[in-house]
Amino acid sequence: MKKAEGAGMKDEKQDLRERTKAFALRIISLFSALPRSEVALVLGRQVLRSGTSVGANYREACRARSNAEFIAKIGDSLKELDETSYWLELLEDAGIVPAPKLASLRDECEQQLAIFTTIAKKSKGRDS
Repeated sequence: MKKAEGAGMKDEKQDLRERTKAFALRIISLFSALPRSEVALVLGRQVLRSGTSVGANYREACRARSNAEFIAKIGDSLKELDETSYWLELLEDAGIVPAPKLASLRDECEQQLAIFTTIAKKSKGRDS
């Protein structure tokens, strides 16, 4: 039974690795499609940096040497997701990108926030 649980955990990690990478690629596409105004590019660079950092931090978390290091890197992913959510809001609220074009990306960002929040809470419970 433990072997099956371990395999399931590995599959979940791989799924989240792929999901965060797909999210980063969508962020890259968004940045590439932004208008070339100064404001759009400043906001775009911010969302590009934070949105592509989520998966990198998650990969580091998967290689953590301790639960404390894992929690810290998951926390970094959460911070980057929250920041990405903010920049996406600004792109929308400033009228740079229409809401319908951002809806799916913003939804994915919120879903990943929920996933990483759950991981952080469960991991912190192991330290208690």
